[in-house]
Amino acid sequence: MKPIVISKDQWFVLKEKINNDYPPSVRLVREKMKRVLGFTPRLHEISGYPNYTVEMHLDFFDEHKRTMFLLKYSDYVIKDRNT
Repeated sequence: MKPIVISKDQWFVLKEKINNDYPPSVRLVREKMKRVLGFTPRLHEISGYPNYTVEMHLDFFDEHKRTMFLLKYSDYVIKDRNT
């Protein structure tokens, strides 16, 4: 299943929203995050001259949970809000 790719800034905002919606253990324990939200976050660094990019990949394991996540948090994972 293809991961959802977001910037680190988007991840910080999303992480705060998840903290407000769920107890801290959901974000702090990877297995619980996978069980409750359906994904685990992964830091992905792309290095190459002259650009260096850091992205967060949200790796989903269940299509149903991915859909529910997008319904609830799609405002936080949109690439460009101006378009």
